[in-house]
This record gives sequence, structure tokens and C-alpha cells, in this order.
Amino acid sequence: MSIVITGATGNLGGLTVDALVRRGVEPSEVVAAGRKPDRLAEHAVGGVRTARFDIDDPVTLAAALEGAQKVLLVSLPGNPRRVEQHRSAIDAAKAAGVGLLVYTSFVHADTNRDHADHHATEKLLRESGLPHVVLRNGVYLSFFTRQIPGWREQGTIVGAAGDGRISAASPADLAEAAATVLTTTGHEGSVYELGGDDPFTMSELAVELSRQTGENIPYVQLPVDELRAHLVGAGHAEVAAGRRADVDRAIAAGEFLVDSGDLRRLVGRPLVTLSAAIAQALG
Repeated sequence: MSIVITGATGNLGGLTVDALVRRGVEPSEVVAAGRKPDRLAEHAVGGVRTARFDIDDPVTLAAALEGAQKVLLVSLPGNPRRVEQHRSAIDAAKAAGVGLLVYTSFVHADTNRDHADHHATEKLLRESGLPHVVLRNGVYLSFFTRQIPGWREQGTIVGAAGDGRISAASPADLAEAAATVLTTTGHEGSVYELGGDDPFTMSELAVELSRQTGENIPYVQLPVDELRAHLVGAGHAEVAAGRRADVDRAIAAGEFLVDSGDLRRLVGRPLVTLSAAIAQALG
């Protein structure tokens, strides 16, 4: 029997493979699965098995899931066929007799209008009859820290997030939570809302970034429509600018705030903070 991690060439999937091995799972019982096998080679060094998992190729799904006891289905990138693709993976897991399917959704997927694909996938899971767990992951801290070079160059952080609080989390903490669910009992049927313990506003992020860099980098608030136009004027494609502006709309509406404490309980230790994430990015 094995634990299969899909999307293992990505950040969360790869970190989960590492977390399982650190927790004492025999490497040969872990399968790092992904669309491009050549990119999985780094996981095979420690004895972890690898498998091609191409969501559009049913043969690869069946082969990768053969003998799997548990599966982490890392949600696919947004695209018009995402729900259909998730359905294919769920059907393949059911056909393989998987004992537990863990799915990475997004916080408040049942009420967040921007994440209908996740809501639909959760519904497919319930209807499948498969034993499952839903991990509603919050936004990554790295979503913000990777923007630091641009913010420093501009001298400002321009946004439309208002005073909305963000429970961003480290991908490593989210991977550790996934590994906990995959290696311990009592989680079947659970829906976990996962976010950091210290929610922050964009203004507070600007203050912390300014403190650590010694530079004055204020947060400048704009209406959503003006932010979209600002981003287009700065060279962003209209679609990308629209998505980025809508993230800020969601933040302002409180859709990125998580107060469940689920992530800390699953990880069992203090979580990575915004301050630590900024320090690492600057380092």
C-alpha cells in the first residue's frame, strides 16, 4: 500500500512528499506523482517512488493509483476544465479502491464566489462516496513576499484591500498539515479551514516591510476599478490585472480571514509568521 501525492513537481506537493518522509513514512511507500516524470527525479533520490500522473490520460491515473491507500489530490491550476479534470482524478481514485482522498481546496470555498471550482469539486467528493478530507488552504505567504522586489522598486504598495485581514500561511506549514492528515487517524469527513495565526492587513505588511528594509514603503489604497487600471498602465495584461484586483476585493470583503485554528492544531507547533516570511525573502 502507498500514499500518492499528486502535483509533486509543484511547491505544495513536493513539500508534502518531504514532510511524509520526515514523519517516518518509509520512502518506498510514498509515490510522488506528476505530469512530467523527469521533474520528479529529485524525489527518487531518497527512495521515494515516482509515477506519471497526467490528468488527461486515464491510463496514467490508473497506474499511479494502483495499490494506493491514501491520495493527496493537489488541486489543478485554474482553467475552464478544472472541475472535469478533478472529476477524472476522483473517479480514478474510486476505481482504484483508495481508502482516503485528501483534496486541497481554498478557504471558504462554500461561500467564496471566486472559488466555485473548489466548491464544485467538494460536491463531487461528497457524491463519490469516497472517504475524504478537505483541506481549505489559505493564500500562501509567498504570494506576497514574491512581490517585494517590485514594491521596493516602486517605493509603494498599491492595492484595494482596505482593512481586510489576511490569514496567509507558509506552504511548508500547509504541507505539514497535509502530512498529518495522511499519517494520523480521525480526519475522515473533516473540512479544515487552514490559515496563519497572525492575520494582517496590507497596511501592516507595508509597515513590517518598511521596518525590515529601512525604507519607507507605504500602502496606497485605491478603489478596485482604479487598481485594475493602474495595473494595466504598469504593463500587466488586462486579465491578470482583473484577477489581481479581484483578490484585493476579496481581501477587503474578509474572504481571506481564517480564525479556525485548524492549521496550528494539525501542525502542532507555532506557524511561520509574516515577519519571518519577509525576513526569509529579504535574506
